[in-house]
Amino acid sequence: MEDEFLIVSSQEIFFDNLQENLSLMARPVIELRDATNENLCARCEVWRSHLKKFSTAEGISNATITALTHGDRKQNDSFHLLVMDLHKCINAIASTISTENIAGAHAWHVLPEDHARIEAFMHGLQRTAPLKFSHPGLDTAATRDDKRLLIQNDIGTNDAHVLVIEVRDKKIELTYSELHKGRFDFFRTMLENIGFEWQVFEPVITAELNAGKPYYVGKATFLAKKETDLLQALYMVGSRIVFVIDWNRARKRLQHFVCKKVAIKLLTQSAESEYGHMAWLLAGGEKLVYQTMQSVASDAFRIGDRLDEVCGEHAAELFLEDLMRMCSAMLLDQQPTSLIADEARMLLVHVLRKRSFEFDLLADHAAYCHALSQLLSQCLETSTEQTVISFKVFADQAKEWEHAADRLLTEARQRAERQPRWQSVVHLLSQSDDVADTLEESIFIISMLTRTPMHSITQEVGAVLARLVQATQAAIQDYIKAIQIARDITSDGTSQDTDAFLKVLWQMLRAERHCDELYREARLLIVTHLHDQPVAFGLTSDLAAAIESASDALLSVGHQLRKMVFEKNALTL
Repeated sequence: MEDEFLIVSSQEIFFDNLQENLSLMARPVIELRDATNENLCARCEVWRSHLKKFSTAEGISNATITALTHGDRKQNDSFHLLVMDLHKCINAIASTISTENIAGAHAWHVLPEDHARIEAFMHGLQRTAPLKFSHPGLDTAATRDDKRLLIQNDIGTNDAHVLVIEVRDKKIELTYSELHKGRFDFFRTMLENIGFEWQVFEPVITAELNAGKPYYVGKATFLAKKETDLLQALYMVGSRIVFVIDWNRARKRLQHFVCKKVAIKLLTQSAESEYGHMAWLLAGGEKLVYQTMQSVASDAFRIGDRLDEVCGEHAAELFLEDLMRMCSAMLLDQQPTSLIADEARMLLVHVLRKRSFEFDLLADHAAYCHALSQLLSQCLETSTEQTVISFKVFADQAKEWEHAADRLLTEARQRAERQPRWQSVVHLLSQSDDVADTLEESIFIISMLTRTPMHSITQEVGAVLARLVQATQAAIQDYIKAIQIARDITSDGTSQDTDAFLKVLWQMLRAERHCDELYREARLLIVTHLHDQPVAFGLTSDLAAAIESASDALLSVGHQLRKMVFEKNALTL
């Protein structure tokens, strides 16, 4: 019973607070009631009645929540829509009682010397204001309070989202409050880039604001040496405000396709380059991207796929950046959204043709193979100088790199379960992983050969094995080159690209043949010098065979890479 009483009491308090705040907000509208706002006043009365009923109902139903929060004007009225319309009406009332209009700002009791400062702020605001398109906001009011010029900008309708600028002498102080920490940090960084210094306070909790959740408050200060510096700072502050509008909504929608860090990077770039994010949202936002993914290539994208997982993080970032820029340019040019959708498809087709995420994975795996070959070479060169402990460190490092290479193969297999096109990558990485496995095994064998009573590999055998490793390492370097060239080969690519690719693959073939010869030479020397040491004979033979197996695997890798690249680009084998 006690719990039920607390729930009912909280519900009554909640709706009583809504009624009280509605009465307070609607007061100037009702007191100036006329034919232009008659309907708005009537809606206020209706919602006062609704709120009284809601306060005594049994709990808060889903229908009640919808009635309070929805923003669809095609449906019945909502409390949210009422508040939005009251806000617009109050702004209109404020504009009618201002004593003068300075470059679009509603001003009261300002001094003549304030005009240039207000104009500087407004010129910056108006330069980027078109990027908000049809979104409400950016109305500006200015007045003087004794020795201070006060400028307030209407960013949004939430009481906790406020921007107030104070100008006194050559000093600007900007107080900014924000519901979302990410957007607060974004705005703070923009102002830091133009010379403001910030004092950020601890998050604030006020029961009447932001549903009792913390909001963030900070004060930015700019000290100008001369009047022109102060005017430029006001101009720049005005030009940045539009990029805060719906920032958090854009960030959340971008995170359907890229990680949070990249989403924030995209929004930062859109502000710095001044094309913004609102056009992308108005053109459909995430729906535009999903429809584009669906229409471009069903074999490339499947339900639930993330853009960065299919195209790679960098390619997805570039596509979204180009898309946001294109949406802004086309909407500013009043182009239809259907044309934007067509252009979006063309952008994504271009990205898919140039996608290289598979090659990123191949390059990372090849890098581990190269690191293992270098470590193996180092082990052979210093086999007589290192201690058992040193070789254990080498073996542990090799095992760590081999495990990292295995994880890349596992990642490719997971992708292949969702995307059939990854099957060829899995096949290639499986063969490349054989290279990593045999190189790691070779390093482990060397660590065994350094233990008592086998102190090291004989000089003659070690020399030929070192040459065998160098030939294998050269083949791995050619493999890395082939991957890099393959990134740029397309179906309409130049024959020069294809020729360079085939030339490197031919070098891998010659390296494998050279390794065969060195392996035979090594076997002969092992028989000559270790015939009377059965354990050393066996381990050294295993070492030579393992290194030669790596070169064989590299040959298979080269053939598979050639097949994958040619099939991807529909070239003749």
